[in-house]
Amino acid sequence: MSAFARLVEQLAELLQPLFHASAAAAAIILFTALVRLLVHPLSRAAARGQRARTRLQPRVAELRKKHAKNPQKLQQAVLELHAAEKVSPLSGLLPSLCQMPAFFLLYHLFSSSTIGGEANGLLAHQLFAAPLGNRWADALGDGGLLGAPGLVYVALFALVAAVATFNYRRTKQMTAANASMVAASAGDGAQPVPGLAAMTKVMPFMSFVTLVSVAVMPLAAALYMVTSTTWSAVERALLYPVNTPANTPVSTP
Repeated sequence: MSAFARLVEQLAELLQPLFHASAAAAAIILFTALVRLLVHPLSRAAARGQRARTRLQPRVAELRKKHAKNPQKLQQAVLELHAAEKVSPLSGLLPSLCQMPAFFLLYHLFSSSTIGGEANGLLAHQLFAAPLGNRWADALGDGGLLGAPGLVYVALFALVAAVATFNYRRTKQMTAANASMVAASAGDGAQPVPGLAAMTKVMPFMSFVTLVSVAVMPLAAALYMVTSTTWSAVERALLYPVNTPANTPVSTP
């Protein structure tokens, strides 16, 4: 924890001539970008794996028809197909899993009043008028929604809402394309994929969960979440063109 705190402080000192009192906030954004840059090769690998799984959908549909009455045999056959084609069904989870330690370190850092037995000086840093260790409820109690700290959150909510709307539209298009492709490849009389219809309806709205997260976590962690979510939106737009069906899991920090 102490080493991580020093890293954030050193980044803030480096950025202080440009961002002044908001240097620590800028350091968090830079740290998030560096984490996402390190994870990007895994994201590219996940995209390649998803395209491979998409190509295998007709063969999976054939297996589903062949083993319709034997779920265990179907599962084994699908696993063998993925292994033969060197496709990992878990590859899409790796980018999110690799980011989680960095996110939880940052969350814990700005939720702790002390570090190594000393007062946590990072809590005094601000993004404009909003302390990085505070939450939206604190901003509402310090001037209300239109007070200086409250306006910082209004700007963050606006950015998150814009990114979520972008993700909503893309996710809706891509889940619909996946569902249509699976239905077409399965053919008449095939059993539908369990839960696919429900997932198609629910997935587009998952992007808006970030709004709730930003409201309840410390501002520093919210900055990580907003930066990472925005990065994910741009990254997925590049790696998963709309005309290329792909599953669209929500990106988490």
